[in-house]
Amino acid sequence: MRNSAREAALNIIFAQQFNTDIDTAFRKKIYKQFELSEEGMGFASDLVNTVFDHWQELIDGIEEACHHYRENRINPTDKAILLIAMAEIKYFEDIPPVVSVSEAVGLARKYSTDTSADFVNGVLAGVINR
Repeated sequence: MRNSAREAALNIIFAQQFNTDIDTAFRKKIYKQFELSEEGMGFASDLVNTVFDHWQELIDGIEEACHHYRENRINPTDKAILLIAMAEIKYFEDIPPVVSVSEAVGLARKYSTDTSADFVNGVLAGVINR
């Protein structure tokens, strides 16, 4: 359930990078596409809202973990995945960080480039080990 919710959140956060006018109708369409239950929609919505509410803080954390590698140089899919994982690590106390990293790596394998899983894993390992 949470895996599909993360995928839905990834789609919304990815789209936000290119169109800052993401509305409720768009979100509902994505939730329906991923056939989320009420609980799944709640989790996805919490993830998306947390990322949007703490966007700059999360971006700053990603840049710091990448040794000040500017966020605009990070693949947009990888950035969305990192934002989700960073939000989970920082704001979702019920999710162990190792689960957030594992889920993020899985999303990178499924949705991004051949080297993305290693990149995401490395960045998040740096965050956790700080």
